[in-house]
Amino acid sequence: MAASKEELLLPRLPELFETSKKLLEEVEVATEPTGSRTIQDKVTKGLDLLEKAAGMLSQLDLFSRNEDLEEIASTDLKYLMVPALQGALTMKQVNPSKRLDHLQRAREHFINFLTQCHCYHVAEFQLPQTKTNSAENNTASSSVAYPNLVAMASQRQAKIERYKQKKEVEHRLAALESAVESGQADDERVREYHLLHLRRWIAISLEEIESIDQEIKILKEKDAPREASTPHSSLPEKPPMKPFILTRNKAQAKVFGAGYPSLATMTVSDWYEQHQKYGALPDRGLAKPTPESICGGHLYDLGFCENVWRHLYSLPWHRV
Repeated sequence: MAASKEELLLPRLPELFETSKKLLEEVEVATEPTGSRTIQDKVTKGLDLLEKAAGMLSQLDLFSRNEDLEEIASTDLKYLMVPALQGALTMKQVNPSKRLDHLQRAREHFINFLTQCHCYHVAEFQLPQTKTNSAENNTASSSVAYPNLVAMASQRQAKIERYKQKKEVEHRLAALESAVESGQADDERVREYHLLHLRRWIAISLEEIESIDQEIKILKEKDAPREASTPHSSLPEKPPMKPFILTRNKAQAKVFGAGYPSLATMTVSDWYEQHQKYGALPDRGLAKPTPESICGGHLYDLGFCENVWRHLYSLPWHRV
């Protein structure tokens, strides 16, 4: 029963894989905007085909972590790239409101691909941190005041080495492609061809994960101020200041207070003493003018009095 089931499913798997791979290549070399309807239709179709291919691989149990790389058939090696292709097409999805979800989903696909390749020892590389390990690392490094310059230099050197290896792999792939695609290559060359493709995608996946992590950090920092400002919007507004009548002296206060019983009255002296008490009036080390000098026109400091009167005119009062 198992053999007959494989016979039914395997002929479709190569077709799904090759079609989705071709769609990704068309999307990457297209001159149209990524957000265009034509490109997004190809992205959606490619992801659908790859999802079906991944389901078939799971049903067939084609790859097992208990196996070594040598135990995998040369023609089956290429199917290890399915999660990497899923990650690449997921990154091509255009929807600003779902960008964070797309980034996280693409990262999961790339991590799955790298984990499989790491288990099979396809190439020597260090697995990126998972969410749990990343959180623990951030907690531990938050107590460090200065960045780890040694780690930064090591990461830079690793990027340079990956770039050199990627260029070398692409050069060797170009030399083998025509023979493998035409069916004239022997099993050894076919196996080398697919392993080179896997190593190329390892370098791409590591670069994409670094880019994804940076973009996720930017998106989260961008949303942080909005979340922080939300509680402040619920604070009650300050009640408006009640208007009052400012008079020259207490005699005027009695007169105008009787004429406008609904408005409070305040003399210049009262207003000056109240604002001086709370430090609202500036003191530039010069002789302090009295309220009478302000009202009477004898200005000890012109700039000081201008500031006082500017403040007075900005208040909701009735000047007498």
